[in-house]
Amino acid sequence: MSNNAHIIAKLNDLARSAMGIASKVFVTDGVASLPPEDLSDIRQKVETCNDFSDDNNPYGERDFGAFHHGEHHIFWKIDYYNKTLDAGSEDPADPAVTTRVLTIMLASEY
Repeated sequence: MSNNAHIIAKLNDLARSAMGIASKVFVTDGVASLPPEDLSDIRQKVETCNDFSDDNNPYGERDFGAFHHGEHHIFWKIDYYNKTLDAGSEDPADPAVTTRVLTIMLASEY
């Protein structure tokens, strides 16, 4: 894993574990329509995700995950934007120029 990938992975872990503080969080309509207790459980699974392998984390950045919750297949992903959110970040390893956007969605909404 490159040094930048290692830094990005740590920042992404923080973005997930401190949702809404270290990242902006968006939940798609499909996930938002689930009962509140399901949404709480799903957020907890995203926050505590540590199931990363070469298959689901080929670049070592820990920016995507998938799991089942009841009958639903859930995806989450982290994207890197500049501070004004109008373009991608020039350097996702630099939190001074990057806003992380965490999206939680049903797999069918991807």
